Amino acid sequence: MATITLPKKRKNIDLPIDTLQKLSIMAASQGKSLKAFIEGLLISKAETLKIEISNPSPSSDEYFTDSDNLAEIEKRVKAYKESKDEDKITLRSAEEITNFINNL
Repeated sequence: MATITLPKKRKNIDLPIDTLQKLSIMAASQGKSLKAFIEGLLISKAETLKIEISNPSPSSDEYFTDSDNLAEIEKRVKAYKESKDEDKITLRSAEEITNFINNL
């Protein structure tokens, strides 16, 4: 039997005391620790969500609405992760960056 381990990320959250008290009571009634109970709630809620991102840019840059542009970015990210140097460009100054952007 093969097992899959998903990566986890630790995140501190701040909750009001009365909320923590209520969650603690609910956790105890199910025989779970508060941490395990809250994690279970969040995981089950996240699994019910369907999220579609039409524009991944936080500033809603129109560049990212073009599927060709997104495909090119995905291709470059994949190549970078695979350590292929064929698309590698090194820019060392503001002038080089400006020239590179202007020539796109």
